[in-house]
Formats: sequence, structure tokens, C-alpha cells
Amino acid sequence: MTATAEAIEIPADEEKSSDADSQMDSLHILPLKIVPFKIRALNSACLIKNSRLETVVELFKYEEGTSGQVDVNEVWTVLGCDPDDPELATDRGILSNLSALYSYDVFSLRRLLRDLGIPLHDNAALKLSPEKAAELADYMGAFTRPLLSQVYSGMETEIKDFDQLVGLFRSPDKDSALKNLQIMADKLEIGLGDIPKFLEDYGDIFMSLAYFRECLDSLVPKITELLDNLDDIRGNFQLKSDRNLMKTCDFMEEKLTDITTSLTGRFESFHQHSNKMWENVTAESFKSVRDMIAGHHMTLGGVLCGLAVKMDLWDTKFGNGRGGLVQRAEFIMVDMRHGMEIINRIEQSAPSIVDMQQ
Repeated sequence: MTATAEAIEIPADEEKSSDADSQMDSLHILPLKIVPFKIRALNSACLIKNSRLETVVELFKYEEGTSGQVDVNEVWTVLGCDPDDPELATDRGILSNLSALYSYDVFSLRRLLRDLGIPLHDNAALKLSPEKAAELADYMGAFTRPLLSQVYSGMETEIKDFDQLVGLFRSPDKDSALKNLQIMADKLEIGLGDIPKFLEDYGDIFMSLAYFRECLDSLVPKITELLDNLDDIRGNFQLKSDRNLMKTCDFMEEKLTDITTSLTGRFESFHQHSNKMWENVTAESFKSVRDMIAGHHMTLGGVLCGLAVKMDLWDTKFGNGRGGLVQRAEFIMVDMRHGMEIINRIEQSAPSIVDMQQ
């Protein structure tokens, strides 16, 4: 079979998958149709992180939950291709690099694809959906307020999204605002006409921070619920005699607490540095903060991806009071524990904020 042939056929009326936009909002799903593979059968597949936090190719997923998952190294044989076909070398390399990513959030993907020089079928695909961007409006407010205060001090200006903010700066409606924009441009060592481009760069980097923060905030209640379940298990007369279970509960509590505490500390540091930047914004100070945040994309995405997969797994199984305590204990031993060391290792590998600021 040639590298461009259709190797398998997935009936369009049976294939059930999430909308492409919502997939791009995800931490653990990468729709492969946005990547220029020669093997067209991959266009209907996704790379996903499964329940064990392993990267697999999901060839199909039906509405009732059935999922056709294949190991990344075995997908070529499943598709009826010769793995040693030299025409597949580029596809194999791209898939291998993508499978090594900790997370499939759009911000980590942009960095990897840019570094590897991999073009996309649609460059506009690597962005959050309009719905997700709208959800992040409150989070973005923490970063747009200092910016607005620099230019529109004392002015009541309601901003609902970042495009509106850029538009406001393209056509400032007050002489004082125009003067302040010129001062900002001078500090940033750019022309006044380059301010909108600066704002787009600013918006993108802080949109990533807002996205990751929103992910963490959505996970915290689920993590808290799981920790409460661990307490219930340890307090159960029948279960507390199981030493391995007790050790696993202690392990889970320690790792979840340490990881969430570390993540929260990182976000607090980002916020402090971004606020400090506006005290005397310069091209150097902006670049420093931008590079610091970008340098954490991979590890933030990886840790949050792992936690999201685990917490969604737990919620699907035991949400709304489903399942008894014994079932929950067994699930923690078998399904929840596996992969926690991976998440912890990624968090431990995060760059030092102090070192990155030096």
C-alpha cells in the first residue's frame, strides 16, 4: 500500500467525535486532521492521553463510549501500511514527536510545531474556540486592567473580549489616551502603529495563562472531593486493615496536595511578575515575563492534562454519588494511582521561575 492510500474506512454515519473546536479546547485530545499527514486515514483519527496517561491513536469513538485505541508504534500496521516504507518516514517522525508531548493544549502545540517546522492544513486551527475564549474573559480581566490603567486611567471602559481591547487601542478616542500610548510605545521601543501587534502578543501569552488557570480552578473541586473520599476510605473499619490500600490513599493525598500547591504557587508568581512589569513596562521587562510564562507551557499543560484525565475518569465513574466505598477503593488502587508519578515528575521538572528571571 502506498503512503497516500486510504488504509481503512470509518463510516461517516457511525463515527462519533467531538466538534473540532471543542477538541482544540482540550488538554488531552489532538485531532490529527489539522496536521499534514500523507496517510489520509489519520485525518479522521486523534491522538489522546488515555486513562493510564499513555499516548495512543484513537481511530474512532462512538457515542456510547466505545473507543478504538491503538499504540502509536503499531498504528501503521493497523492501517495496512508497511512501517518501513520510506514514504512514511515524515509521517512517522511527526507522529512520534506529537506523541511525546505532555499535553495537547493549543499553546504547547504551537511551540512544538513551530520548533519542528511542521506546517498545518489550517493555521487558524491552533486557537481556542470562541466559546472557550469567552469563558476566559473574567480571567483575562486580571491582565487587561493594568494595561487599561496605563492608557485610560480614570476612564470607565468596559471590555468584554480581547479583540475589543485591541480595537480600542487601534482608535483611541481621547487625546490623553493617545499621549499615553506614545509613552508606552517609547518604553517598549516600538512605533505607535506597532501597539496593536504588541497587544496581540500580550493577549496571546496571557490568554494561555488564563486558560491554564481556568483548568486548575475547574479541577480543584474534583480533587477536593477525591481527597474527602480518601478520608472516608481510611476511616472505614473494613478497609483500613488493608495496608496496601492505606499506603495508596496516603500516596494519593500527598501527591495531589503537593501538585496542586505547587501549581497554585506558580500562578501566584506569574501574577506578581506581570503586575510588577506594568510598574515600569519596557521591551526587556515584557520579554522577560513573556518568556517566563512561555517556558512553563509544556509542564503546566502536562500536569493539568494528567489531572484532568484522572479527575474526569473519577467523575465519570463515581460522580453524583455513584458507586460504593469498596468500589471506589478498588478504583483508586487500580486506575487512579497509575500515572500519578508521571504527573508529579512533570511538575517537578518545571523551570525555576527565579532562574528564568535572572
